[in-house]
Amino acid sequence: MGKPAIRKIVIGAVYAVVTAAVVAGTTAYVTFDKTVHVSVDGQLVNVHSYARSVGQVLKREGITVGEHDALSPAASSALHDGETITIKRGRLLNLIVDGNARQVWVTATSLDEALAQAGMRAPGAALSVDRSARVPLGGLSVDIDLPHTITVQVDGQSHVLVTTKTTLRDALAEAGITVNPGDTVSSPLDQRPRDGEGVVIVRVTSGQVQESAPVPFTTQTKPDGSLYIGAKKVAQAGKNGTRVRTYQVVYADGKQTSKKLVSDVVTVQPVPQVIAVGTKPKPKPAPKIYPTRADGLNWAALARCESGGRPNAVHGPFYGMYQFRVGTWQAVGGTGLPSDASASEQTYRAQLLYQRSNWQTQWPTCGHLLFS
Repeated sequence: MGKPAIRKIVIGAVYAVVTAAVVAGTTAYVTFDKTVHVSVDGQLVNVHSYARSVGQVLKREGITVGEHDALSPAASSALHDGETITIKRGRLLNLIVDGNARQVWVTATSLDEALAQAGMRAPGAALSVDRSARVPLGGLSVDIDLPHTITVQVDGQSHVLVTTKTTLRDALAEAGITVNPGDTVSSPLDQRPRDGEGVVIVRVTSGQVQESAPVPFTTQTKPDGSLYIGAKKVAQAGKNGTRVRTYQVVYADGKQTSKKLVSDVVTVQPVPQVIAVGTKPKPKPAPKIYPTRADGLNWAALARCESGGRPNAVHGPFYGMYQFRVGTWQAVGGTGLPSDASASEQTYRAQLLYQRSNWQTQWPTCGHLLFS
């Protein structure tokens, strides 16, 4: 075979190799070309790619995945034709829960779902943003006031309150419980309500009360020349005055806790009692003149008083109607015992005794009856 024949064989072989390479390349192209779907926060994009993994296709498409983003399947996963790649972008929630700040990364696009991801579903809580609000990529700040149960003792009653208010003052106002300026509250009104907290409100009231009391009158004396010495009379009757004391009284739940005197006024002055004391000298009494004669005196009255009028009466050393002593009887001329003499003799001897001696000495008790 000559050289032209060899050249034909070589060219044919090269052609065959080239043709095989072209066919193989075409087959590879068909094999590695894939259609995948990329969903970024719900926005779907269809992509044709020869990439072998999820990470490669995202890189070739210029799609970055942040550390707080959620990627499914994982970046290292093999890429299959018709695959859907889901990316949920991370969003920062700045939460202030009952005044305490915390940050949580979530991938949910609605606040309600985001709170569920953060473990802060908090049913009944008061939120500064509506639960249905969208969480933007730039993040969202939300104030959350959780419901708290407190017990309030006031006006003799117990109230159980469930509140999301940020201060005890607002929680009481929400429940229609009024705190007056003077009342005392067991917890500060500006603090946040705490679960299980017991609050006691004591109603403090105050007012003024008045009490009246008598002011005793005094007694004075004044000399009175129209009255005899030793005589007294009320020249002016005394009258008590009136004192009014005003107190400031404080009550706690109706019980008095303090009482302070604020004024003390005598509203009615007392009238002194005036006693007139006599200074006029008493006149000397005129001497009493008794009859010198025994006739006409009431001897019967004397006899009744001394002896019951019995001539024979004997009382120890005393005898007869007029109770003579034996010596006295003999001194006026009598003999024997006076009780043995007749009534007429006894009267006669008594009249002699009257005329010669002091009747007051002889009959000190009954003698005055002679003049009755």
